Order: sequence, then C-alpha cells, then structure tokens
Amino acid sequence: MQAFEREVCQRLPLADAVLRLLDYVSADDFLDGVFDRHHGRSYEDVLSFPLFTHLIADTLLARDQASAHQSFLKAHAQGTLPTCVEAVYGKLRRAPLPLSQGFLEEATHQLRQVFPDARDALPASLQGLDVHVFDGKKLKYVAKRLKPLRLLRGHILGGKLLVVLHAATGLAVAMQADADGETADNPLVAGAVGQVRLHPATMPRLWIGDRLFCDLKQTPLLAAGGDFFLLRYQSKVGFHLDPLRPARAGTDGRGIPYTEDWGWLGAVGHPQRQYVRRITLHRPGSSALVVVTNLLDADTHPAADLLEAYLRRWGIEKLFQRVTEVFDLRHLIGGSPQATVFQAAFCFLLSNVIQTVRGYIAAAQHRPPETISTQLLFEDVTEELTSWHKFVSVAQTQEWVQDGVQTAEQVRAYLRRRLAGVWNDRWQKAPTTRRAPKGKTQYLKGGHSSVYRILHSLHEVCSDPDESKA
Repeated sequence: MQAFEREVCQRLPLADAVLRLLDYVSADDFLDGVFDRHHGRSYEDVLSFPLFTHLIADTLLARDQASAHQSFLKAHAQGTLPTCVEAVYGKLRRAPLPLSQGFLEEATHQLRQVFPDARDALPASLQGLDVHVFDGKKLKYVAKRLKPLRLLRGHILGGKLLVVLHAATGLAVAMQADADGETADNPLVAGAVGQVRLHPATMPRLWIGDRLFCDLKQTPLLAAGGDFFLLRYQSKVGFHLDPLRPARAGTDGRGIPYTEDWGWLGAVGHPQRQYVRRITLHRPGSSALVVVTNLLDADTHPAADLLEAYLRRWGIEKLFQRVTEVFDLRHLIGGSPQATVFQAAFCFLLSNVIQTVRGYIAAAQHRPPETISTQLLFEDVTEELTSWHKFVSVAQTQEWVQDGVQTAEQVRAYLRRRLAGVWNDRWQKAPTTRRAPKGKTQYLKGGHSSVYRILHSLHEVCSDPDESKA
C-alpha cells in the first residue's frame, strides 16, 4: 500500500472501525463454516458464500441498493466477481432461510466477543438477569419484479421474521424466519428462543414480549431452563386471582400508581397453567398497562423495575425502524421471500456493527450509549466509507485490515485506540420531550378555509365532521 492510501485510511477512523469489524465477523473461513452448517440443499460453485456475502455487503454499505445491478456490474468489471451478474441474483433468490438465520446468529455471537464494556443501564434489581426482547416484523417494500407480481395492485410482503434483541447491548442476536409474510408471529418464537439458548448463559434470561405472546403455549417455553418472562397481559387468557396472597400497591419511577397481585394464567386443570404475578399500571388519561411475570418475589424484583424493563420493549420497535430507514431496508435487492430475508439478516448485522462502534465511542467519551444517535453516526460512517472506496482498492483494503489484528482482544484494543478521540457534537441526541396533549379535533365548516382567515379567527368550525359538509 502506498503512502497516500495509508494516509486516507488513517484519516477515516469510522470507516476503518466498520470494515475491521466486518472483516472480523465475516472472514472467509468463518463464512465457510456458517455455510457448511446451515446451507441445506444449496451448493457452491464459482460464486462462493463468502464472496457472495462480501458483494452484498459492499452494495449495502455504499447505500447502492436502488442500483445494486450497477454495483454488481462494477465488481464484474474490476474482476472481483468471477461469474455473471445473474449468478448473484440467483444465489440471493435461492438463499435458504436457515442460512440467513445462522448467518445473523453466528456473526452476532462473534461480534459480541469484541463488544465494548459500555452497556445500556438496566434497573438495579435486574442486573442478575440477561434481558432479551422479541417481536415480529413483516418485510415490506417488495419490488414487483417477479412476473406473477407485475400486474398486481396492493402491498406485497416478503418474508416474516421474529427477531430477538439483547437489551443491554442493543444487538439483534437471533432471527427466525418464514417465507410467508402473512404468517403469525407465535409459531416462530420457539425457533428464535432456541437460537439464543444454543449459547450457554452465565445468568437466567428474562424474555420480554408484547401481549400477542401471552398465551399458555408460549409461557412454558419462555420459562424453560430456569428462565423468566415479562409479557403484556391479554384478556383472552383467563387470570384467576390467588385469594391467599394479598394485593400490593405503589408508584413507579414517574409517580404513576400501580397495583400488583398474584394468581394463575389458565383454568383449573389446564396442563400448562402458570402461576404468575400481575402488575397493573394505572395510567391517567390512557388505558391501564397490565403485565404478567413469573418473577414472583416483589421485594427482590420490585414492580417499578419490571415496569421500567417492559418499557425497554420499545427498543426493538426502534431497531425495526432503524433497520428500515437508516439502513434502508425499504430498497430490497431481490423479490423472492428468501432474498428479502437474507438482506434483512445483513441489515440487522450492519446495525449490530454500528451499535458496537457507538459503544466504543460512548466508552471513550464516558457517556451512556443511548445518548448517541445511531442514525447521525451512520450518516458519517457512510460518508467515510464512500471516501474510502473512492481512494482505496479492494486489495489495499484487505491488506489494511489483515495486518495481524486477529484475536478478539487485539480487535478490542485496536478499536479502543482508534476511536478514542473520535467525537462529533452533532451525534448527541436531543433530550426527549413529552408532547403536549392534543386538543379536541375541530372541523372546518364547508370543508375548507384559508390560512389568513384561520390566523385572524375569521373561519367557522364545528365538532361533527358530517356537519362540516352541510
């Protein structure tokens, strides 16, 4: 590598960190192992799985999804794609769902070995639990390129995912997929939970989910192996109060009152009947929030801490929004269910890489990771990656990242040193402000008016939409 290219690499620390992390979790021998374990009936020919993965990575990192074809043509012209462009689309179209699942799960497990010490703080009473949040996601925005789709009008879905988020790190650690985007979430829970449980835990897990998962099939699954669950209660599952255990009351960290009681989910004699603790948060001006858990000791795990933990469930919704908007899952390269699932898996991995970089920056700046905007950070990462690809060739990039920094401890030390002085004030999130409550909706009489008349109170309004049309 020449002196100029070395200077370019030195001046782009964010791009360097991302490329080095991707190299660590997608080395050729590692990806060969992932393919061997999860490929099913698929096979490799000229286009190997590592090369295919690197081509998709280059396309997504360059934010060139809308013109992936041009990206593949460029790779072919440069000699990095040894076969035709159609071979890339074909492999993407046929990518087995277990391969996409295994790729995300194993690559993220590899990434966690170099994750920094910075963590999102959990309530004190939950420090002894490994908190995971899970929820389903439909893959939308499928381009109607396949012939059976071209003349259809309406929204077309790709695959369906159930994703597990590790609450302390913000990493998507597992994903269970179904080719049918209209399928239900519940049948996917066992597969996603099973992927997480493949790795031995140093502490019991706490599974947090929405009311959809509160049923007598999921609760025994989540409680297996000494784990715990915290689910939003749904009324279709009967709750039978324990008359021998008195109810308790208190207020959460925001001063909102709650009550808690104990009883059984399921009728007497049901083989999967579960004894639980029910916590009801009485929110003023809104419906009550009711959660159930098998963490029965109210002194060891106070209700206020569990309610705060349940609010962490919103983190997976933010993850879905981030992967869709920031990492641009709105532009899907392929139109088959398998293609949408593989691209989603890579977008989740890319999100995990950015979370890791954010963690190192947060640790160096002695600030909580959640105060740094992932979106604004990724925008600067993208700018640096664009500059990197303009001036540094693929061969020079490989020479740069394969400089002897191989082990997890070496990577951690390198990233701590490389990102120690990296900071931009624009990355800091604005403080969260509570929105003022909306007033009662009013309707313009006649259905229209002008800004001038409204600003000068010359318009007429009514409370009934039908009356406005009169």
